[in-house]
Amino acid sequence: MKHFILFLVLASSLFSFGQVQFSATKHDFGDLEPYSARYVDLKLTNSGQKQEWLLTVKKPVEVSYIVSKQIIDVDSSIIIRLHIKPNRKGKFNYNIEVFTSDRAEAVKVKLTGNLSELPQDGSNMLTQCPTFSDRPGGGNPNGFDLTVVTIDKETKEPLGKSSVTMIQNGEPIWMKETDRKGKIVKEAALGLSYFYATHDGYYPAELGAYVNFKRNYVVVELEKDQTVIEEPPIDIAVADPPQEDTLTEIVIKWEVETHLEEELSTPETSISVATPPEFNELDPDDFTEVNFDPINVVFVLDISSSMRSADKMELMKYSLYQLTDMLRAQDRIGIVTYSSETRVLLRSTSGAKKDKIKDEVRKLRPGGFTAGGAGIKSGYKLVNRRMMEGGVNHVIVITDGAFNRASDDYKRYVRKYKRKGINLSIVGIKNKEKDEDEMRDAAELGGGNYIPIFKLADAQNNLKQAIRVLTFKH
Repeated sequence: MKHFILFLVLASSLFSFGQVQFSATKHDFGDLEPYSARYVDLKLTNSGQKQEWLLTVKKPVEVSYIVSKQIIDVDSSIIIRLHIKPNRKGKFNYNIEVFTSDRAEAVKVKLTGNLSELPQDGSNMLTQCPTFSDRPGGGNPNGFDLTVVTIDKETKEPLGKSSVTMIQNGEPIWMKETDRKGKIVKEAALGLSYFYATHDGYYPAELGAYVNFKRNYVVVELEKDQTVIEEPPIDIAVADPPQEDTLTEIVIKWEVETHLEEELSTPETSISVATPPEFNELDPDDFTEVNFDPINVVFVLDISSSMRSADKMELMKYSLYQLTDMLRAQDRIGIVTYSSETRVLLRSTSGAKKDKIKDEVRKLRPGGFTAGGAGIKSGYKLVNRRMMEGGVNHVIVITDGAFNRASDDYKRYVRKYKRKGINLSIVGIKNKEKDEDEMRDAAELGGGNYIPIFKLADAQNNLKQAIRVLTFKH
């Protein structure tokens, strides 16, 4: 009897494992923002000796799915694309049962995550499961083919051989040259993106955009530089240029960054701060301890809905990356974010831990209302905990506008901590002209500076320059 029971257990076990292998049975989406990708591809592979079938999928109403095919041939695979549609903020946990012909019981798949913010505008973007024509199953689940076109702003004619750099999460992703039709077709990941384009005889052009499977066509218009004297064209036969896939790609990160650094060496909007002659005589890349004091700085970052546009968020991230690269081991940096609520994203951290700092900046996502006053208070408290004797202690607010909510008493904090030696500066990211006066007044009250950032060149230079001015040994 014991042997018979053991046989049944073994047989049941063998049958329950089946011949169809799942690439995964659980997936954590992590923190989902309003426009994050919300699907995952599961690969089902038939490792047996006969044909199998996908029978059915039982799932909650918040989950939808598509399949590449029902039949699973021997030594082949199919894809199940599971798409979640959480309808309320907070953690979610969905259990899905997948039935295949090789098993008596379903394979259970668990999908977990946390919806951190609902769309403020009622948008239903990405609520439908992308089809396999958008991105073949088994590839990068967030990837799609992006087309970028450069054209003349006046004539709308395509501009071949334009140089285009794509930036995401504040970091250059790729740099490519447009083909004869002014076009680049390149795989990209969905999200807020920033494009910087140059062409001989034209002013550089910049464009921020949210790109995804549906918004996968970006047009960048360049304006002709009227000061450039054009030479008459030479009438010779020109062979067709090589196809897109044979164009030379500059994929090494430092090469892309070096290109941008050279292009953006001069800021579009400089900081109007008086500097001593000896400061101006220094190399602009000099940040040595011989000439500059250490700094204990906390950034108070506006991540409210108004920062959702790609140009604002990407300019902020890019400027923080540039500063992080400049920081020294003796410098300390903290980050506080504010929208509907205030959060300490990064406690005071050595400037030597650049990867840790950049990882936190990379996670920034916009959403919610503005509570600037509460953010400023948290920033001051964070700086105060690590007061640096013999160094500079500073709070820097980065925002696109005035402090709109819970801000009525922030000036009291500014005065209080200024007496303790903690000053305040304001970085304006593409702020409206009407908000500039308030930003300047707040910076003046805090004993700091107003730092404008409107273009990529400003993001490359202005924040670094401001820190150098603050820490310069007079």
